[in-house]
Amino acid sequence: MEKKKVLLLGGAGFIGLNITKFLSENRDYTITVADNFSRGKKDEYLIKLLENPAISMIEGDFTVPATYDQLEKDYDYVYMLASVVGVNNTLEIPHEIIRINTALIYNTLEWLKASFVKKVLFTSTSECYAGTIDAFGYKVPTPETIPLTIEDIGHPRFTYAVTKMLGESGFLNYSRKCGFECTIVRYHNVFGPRMGFKHVIPHLAQRFLANETPFLVYGHDQTRSFCYITDAVEGTVLAMENERSNGEIFHIGTMDEITIEELIREAGNFFGYKGEYENAPTYPGSVARRCPDITKAKNMLQFEPKINWKDGLKLTLGWYKAFFESGKESFEKAFEKPKANV
Repeated sequence: MEKKKVLLLGGAGFIGLNITKFLSENRDYTITVADNFSRGKKDEYLIKLLENPAISMIEGDFTVPATYDQLEKDYDYVYMLASVVGVNNTLEIPHEIIRINTALIYNTLEWLKASFVKKVLFTSTSECYAGTIDAFGYKVPTPETIPLTIEDIGHPRFTYAVTKMLGESGFLNYSRKCGFECTIVRYHNVFGPRMGFKHVIPHLAQRFLANETPFLVYGHDQTRSFCYITDAVEGTVLAMENERSNGEIFHIGTMDEITIEELIREAGNFFGYKGEYENAPTYPGSVARRCPDITKAKNMLQFEPKINWKDGLKLTLGWYKAFFESGKESFEKAFEKPKANV
């Protein structure tokens, strides 16, 4: 039987590389990782994966249409993960978030129009609900049918979400007209080792190791649900490989809603912190509550998260503790205090 061909656009990122690892260990596929490798080609995870002869690498800037000429045209599955993400990025370079993510979406769609790809999975985000709960009081846990809402369209915090909304509409509508199947997954706070340095959990590791005291608890009463990377990967692959998912949107996350204060105190326990905690303002535009209803993914995909957030947190903090203590240089700036006005 001929092997299926898989392309991962943005395949060297956090989720992409973990999907590549999962597929190479659990599926008999030929896999192409396409990326600009902004995290560096010397990444130990990437180097190890590329030892597998079934995995190949294509390097290029996919905001440039000509870069797509390096790709083949007949993949069975295309995972579209490429984008710029991170709260700090949205506040510091919102114009680049718009430019890069929009170019990646449009160029990929135009390439698909002239290709023979069978199915595409576009990765979206819970950020698309940024104004849904606060503005309209929709229920939590939140199902996929709830309207996507941005309260302040001009706020830089929401540039990432706006591009993901564009992508969802673009891939669903192009798929209907251009002869390929499409599935959307909306991630809800996926975390784990090597997730980057501009997210809350790496921030916590850095700050506890710096002996911050009192320890400032930004957005202490806000809630989130955190999904460990191995669960997110399995859910994503289930969404891609199940024919019932064609044309559908799924939440990939957990329904274990916790406060940010709970998260921070659990991280403090990991680091043996004995000092005081002090509540502080959070990032501008950060929403009060967020937790997905994953009933649809459970029923249609048999998606069932396995890793408890506390266990996943220990694994993740352990990785970042070792990283920061090793003296290695990170590929992006780490924690910066939220600014009062943006």
